[in-house]
Amino acid sequence: MEGAQRGDSFDELEIMSPEERKKYLNQKLSEAVDNAYQNAPAMREIFDRAGVSPSRIRTVKDLEKLPITRKTDLIELQKSKPPYGGFLTIPEEDVNRVFISPGPIYEPLHAEAVKWFAKTFYAAGFRKGDIALNTFTYHMSPAGILFHEGLRDCGATVIPMGVGSTEVQVQTMHDLKVTGFVGTPSFLMTVIKRAEEMGYDFHRDFALRKAWFTGEMLPPSLRKNFEDDYEISTAQAYAVTEPGGCLAYECSQKSGMHFMDDYVVEIVDPETGEQLGPGETGEIVVTPIHNKTWGLIRFGTGDMSYYTTDPCPCGRTANRLVAIVGRAGDAVKVRGMFIVTKQAEQVFAGFPQISAFQVVVNRKAQRDGMVFNIELEDEAVDQKKLAGELNKGFQDMCRVKADKIEFVPKGTIPSEHKTIVDERTWE
Repeated sequence: MEGAQRGDSFDELEIMSPEERKKYLNQKLSEAVDNAYQNAPAMREIFDRAGVSPSRIRTVKDLEKLPITRKTDLIELQKSKPPYGGFLTIPEEDVNRVFISPGPIYEPLHAEAVKWFAKTFYAAGFRKGDIALNTFTYHMSPAGILFHEGLRDCGATVIPMGVGSTEVQVQTMHDLKVTGFVGTPSFLMTVIKRAEEMGYDFHRDFALRKAWFTGEMLPPSLRKNFEDDYEISTAQAYAVTEPGGCLAYECSQKSGMHFMDDYVVEIVDPETGEQLGPGETGEIVVTPIHNKTWGLIRFGTGDMSYYTTDPCPCGRTANRLVAIVGRAGDAVKVRGMFIVTKQAEQVFAGFPQISAFQVVVNRKAQRDGMVFNIELEDEAVDQKKLAGELNKGFQDMCRVKADKIEFVPKGTIPSEHKTIVDERTWE
């Protein structure tokens, strides 16, 4: 493993200056674009149809000239041009491995992919001497084997458990004195609860002290439960199978997920493909720049997020995804900003005085308007103060505030209702 001597960083890429990173990403992007155009017929067709030559894509900003390819496109192209849809850039006999994700989508992989995950485990504290229980499946999906090899590249001993009976997981974890867990947060809590049902005191009887999660979000309340009640240090990563790996990962600061330097990651307006700036919510679009096997440029994940450029105390210098806030289909654009259902719900959840709510978007005099309809637990609450705090919290999270907050009688908002209702009509 290279670069382990550089403090907490895995390699030199993690600590590049902003100027060095910009130059590096632009150079690798140019190489990836040329390779895809020359060797992936489907990508060449996408370029030609857009009237864009590879020579016009030399910076990250230039990617806006190209359309976004989505999962549905991959599925249809692989059906019409089996098996890889015209995105393979090497002879089929040179493919190292093939994984299958729902669709189905056949994903050719190459040996370098393992290094993409080693960084995430290293940042989470996995080292030689750790015994890691890998609970992701080793069957068809890339997760199990890629995580396994990424852990090995950090020096850890790996138990290829996969999915299985919780009792077997508990027994293995206990007998082999497992120090690290790799899986989903909900499954780890299931294992812990099963251990307690079997009569164990989890903290006293088990050696587990670190956990790495992906595949589902880690709620702050569950993280606090793991860390405070069981003294398990947690870290999470954001991975997408179609572009072939991990796009972002947490460090010890746990204040967002650093972009992986093996990809160009854009946050874009899902309607226009235009790149957005720090703090603006948009769709995550990714271009692999080290994968010489898979000529996929500008893949739309469908996930909505936003990023920060604030320096991180860990010393890693890449920008950080702050959170995955929902799916593009759940987003409504209001005065140029996307509001995602999950984000809105997160804001309102912070006010126990509110028993029900609904966000209504309208349009009057060529301007978007937004109204919050609120039902209260107790009508005696200071409504003016609550309205001010709610609007500030919403603006901090979603970068746009309500024009009006209506406190409505209980029962006004239907028990089954959309969180965000868009009443706008367009001529």
